[in-house]
Amino acid sequence: MAVIGKGQAHGACSLLHAAGLGYGCSMALDLPVAVRLLDKESKRALSDPDGLLEAVVNVWVASGHSLPNKLEKEDLHWAVASKIPPRQGLKSSAAVSIAALRALNNSMEMELEDKDLVLMSAQAQLEAGVSITGSIDDAWACATNGWKLIDVNAETIEEGVLMEGSGPPADDWFVLILSRGERTSRPDPEAFSAQQQNFVHALNAIQEGQELVALTWNGRAMVGIISDSTARKLTNDAFVNGARAAGMSGSGTVIVLVAPSISKPSCERLKQWYTSRYPDVKLIETKFLNAVDVQDEIE
Repeated sequence: MAVIGKGQAHGACSLLHAAGLGYGCSMALDLPVAVRLLDKESKRALSDPDGLLEAVVNVWVASGHSLPNKLEKEDLHWAVASKIPPRQGLKSSAAVSIAALRALNNSMEMELEDKDLVLMSAQAQLEAGVSITGSIDDAWACATNGWKLIDVNAETIEEGVLMEGSGPPADDWFVLILSRGERTSRPDPEAFSAQQQNFVHALNAIQEGQELVALTWNGRAMVGIISDSTARKLTNDAFVNGARAAGMSGSGTVIVLVAPSISKPSCERLKQWYTSRYPDVKLIETKFLNAVDVQDEIE
């Protein structure tokens, strides 16, 4: 068995769900994903229940790119190592698709740009049925650091990037993820209209450079759409115990909490609170991944 290509990406959390207003935004998180492209099946079992990796290969070929070593589609195999809890709102599908596309890119010794990978990632996610919108904002956040505000209806990937930012400084903030298991269904697209005002608040906050405020408003909207009373309580508990921001990410089920890293007592209190009162919730500590030398707005 030979490794013929390698690719990496990372997870992200939602600042604005793209199904709300037609604008999406996600912030990069230090939740790494590594994908290897193999010429023979790995001994380690591969979990890909939605056929995302097959969709990645289909989109790669449909985009006019060749497969490595003159192999056929059925001759390609994958190995995935991921720190992202799947199907919980932390952009695992976007991250795996980006990393897999980078593995194909690496195998062919090509130099495709991030925008090309983002486009193919969106197409693959739609083909696999793991995204309502194509998750272009998620793909950007998993491929690069920081965040980008995306118009999902733009004609091209480049034109769709309306704003970008580095994100809250990683050293200043403690990020705690409440992992509650895989979602069992996706929200009804028609339910998003009832939360439009909360999404507007999130969009305005992004435009003002207040990413943590956006995370909270967007989370409130998603909790309302899903009618998740437990998520609402978990979020409220966060603010009582010193968090500055808290909200559901993606279409659930995770809750992302943010507290000042300098306030050690608050960070410890948050961890102890959820550990003692919610034994079924898994805690994941991580941090933001900041972009370097980004503009606040693209003309």
